Amino acid sequence: MATATEQQNTNTQTRPPIVVVMGHIDHGKTKLLDTIRKENVVDKESGGITQHIGAYEAEVSASPGEIKKITFLDTPGHGAFSNMRARGAHVADIAILVIAADDGIKPQTIEALETIQKAHIPFIVAINKIDKTGADPDKVKKELAEKEVLVEEWGGKTPAIAISAKEGTGIHDLLEMILLVAELEDLKANPNMPAEGVIIESHLEPKRGNTATILITNGTLKQGDFIVAGNAFSPVRIFENFRSVLIRQALPSQPARIIGFNVIPEVGLTFKTVKTKKEAEAEISRTKDLAQSSFIPPPAAKEKTNEEEQKPHIVPLVLKADATGSLEAIEGELKKLEKENLVIKIIKKGVGSINEDDAKIAGSTKGSAIIGFHVKIEKEALPLAERFGVAIKTFEIIYELVEWAQSHMKATAPEDTREIVIGEAHIIKVFSTKGSKQIVGGKVLSGIIKNKSKVNILRRGTVIAQGRIVELQHKKTDVGEVSEGNDFGVRIDSPTAIAEKDTIQALEEKTEKQPFS
Repeated sequence: MATATEQQNTNTQTRPPIVVVMGHIDHGKTKLLDTIRKENVVDKESGGITQHIGAYEAEVSASPGEIKKITFLDTPGHGAFSNMRARGAHVADIAILVIAADDGIKPQTIEALETIQKAHIPFIVAINKIDKTGADPDKVKKELAEKEVLVEEWGGKTPAIAISAKEGTGIHDLLEMILLVAELEDLKANPNMPAEGVIIESHLEPKRGNTATILITNGTLKQGDFIVAGNAFSPVRIFENFRSVLIRQALPSQPARIIGFNVIPEVGLTFKTVKTKKEAEAEISRTKDLAQSSFIPPPAAKEKTNEEEQKPHIVPLVLKADATGSLEAIEGELKKLEKENLVIKIIKKGVGSINEDDAKIAGSTKGSAIIGFHVKIEKEALPLAERFGVAIKTFEIIYELVEWAQSHMKATAPEDTREIVIGEAHIIKVFSTKGSKQIVGGKVLSGIIKNKSKVNILRRGTVIAQGRIVELQHKKTDVGEVSEGNDFGVRIDSPTAIAEKDTIQALEEKTEKQPFS
């Protein structure tokens, strides 16, 4: 009898390539996919930014009468979505690096290139917007060469196709190149095996329940199977393709949407399929046991010295978003704001609208705020948040969310009260000393000496005691303060005797928001 590995190798078939489209935020990735699949998704996104990772299938006429499929992963270009882009590159077989011909290489282009290279997958450069004034494809090729990427035209191994996603120019050439690279990669899968793959996106659909977009990397997923990813599982009953059309099975490289998970599965997890609910629950239990057995306790915390005991400003936040990918990206961006004395504590996070429970949890923690991304605030939540004094705000654009969070952190920062030296004086004469009451005369060296102010008493540059000014005179007249260069007489209350040639420093308390180092 053949082993599972032998069966896998014997029954493998060519599968469609999985292609990830990457590049700078406005270089035309979504427009490229829009042109390929003839579906407009640009207008559905705030500011033209794709906020979720999605998977789409395209059919390409490879030769007369022959249709081949390509699966495209659409990854967001915003800097906040670097984890999602890395995940997309890990899943994909081939990458398309989109670079605008009129703009050239940008920081996110370099980040995308590095992600592709780390994933060790072949890539094609799509030089987009060749229809625009100022387009210079050769400049893009030169900039790529400076990054040690030589295109085929310049004697290298990287294909580069000039396109206009807007006009449709060069799109067929790009698709043909994808198929050629896929043929060289010899992509195989066994459709006779139980399905396995990756969770691409997950969220809560208010009317249907916990939903996940999956990508099958091997095997065939069939209606009636059970899918398991981490601690989440779902019967494969409501089963749709990327166009939301009900299907009965999905083959290797095919994206699909599964509805009915017990909990929202974590994006990026691999999944496997089993035949029964009992098997699914057993698989989750086995995974938990493995995780517990491999747990290594963290090292004991070092004891802090007195100098290290200054507590950081902790900002408690409740985060809600419309999808797990967005939630992950937002949390990542907010964590970037952390400093040595600033800690962001996510007290609750989840997918779905901001509800009463969110307001209660935030209300139980001083200085907390509720931040929502592409979600609504339920009517019960707002008055409750106001009653608890909890800041609550929703956003459509990530950078606006981050800016508001920064403002909230500064507004809730603890006030730091410290004493500052406002003036310094030299003691010339000691007139009398009766217990703690001392009358001395001196001259202001710098700043001002204020009546009723606290003072440091210094001898040979070292603070030996503190006291407080009870009475201050200038030219035998009571005054509120004496400025630099003027003589004065002063009565100071201090248990330590003041001597001639001592120095006094007048102090003043200053309260300001704690700065974030």
